[in-house]
Amino acid sequence: MKVLVVAPHADDETLGCGGSIARHVAEDDDVTVAVMTGHGGRDHFLGTSDLWDSVRQEAKNAMEVLGVSQLKFFEIPAVMVADEPQWRVNKVAYELLSDVMPEILYVPFPFDLHRDHREIYHAFSIAWRPNSIVGRGVKEVLAYEVPSETHWNTPYLEPGFVPTTWVSIENHLEFKLRALECYQSQIPDWPHARSVQALSHLAHWRGSQVGVEAAEAFVHIRTLR
Repeated sequence: MKVLVVAPHADDETLGCGGSIARHVAEDDDVTVAVMTGHGGRDHFLGTSDLWDSVRQEAKNAMEVLGVSQLKFFEIPAVMVADEPQWRVNKVAYELLSDVMPEILYVPFPFDLHRDHREIYHAFSIAWRPNSIVGRGVKEVLAYEVPSETHWNTPYLEPGFVPTTWVSIENHLEFKLRALECYQSQIPDWPHARSVQALSHLAHWRGSQVGVEAAEAFVHIRTLR
């Protein structure tokens, strides 16, 4: 199977589905991880391009732990995706899908607090429409949860993350946690929701919901058969 994991920022992929990535690799699936944002081609208020170079090296280290050899970086300006022309973001999403032609696609949850996550989701939702060869090739779409983003949306005013799909990662959780440790600049200490300990607790909690040692949970978006 060809698998594409879309990460608005480096670390989202490991936080949301690092265990599933490791499982896909172990099952000999062809996995590509795409980090959609970066410094961009102009001055960025968060800092110089060196900042992204450092985080991207952490991402490369994390993907080595997970066994991913195909890691792509794009330059949509981080934290400013909504300020980009919509057609441009859509074009990047469509060209990526056309290049990878995945059968399974992992995307951020469309109601995450972070607007970058929302904008990236919607760009790909346009790209995977089944009125094209590229869109019809995407057989399954799953939205993952990112602690500290997925759970900080506005309760009752917009949909919360209520999982419909669980993937057992009891044999792969250690790889997810080791990959998280590679993101030294991004993953805070316990008791932060993005800490290694919190992600371990979440994996065991999601596993307990379906009777396994550890799992990752997703919202199922669509299946084409």
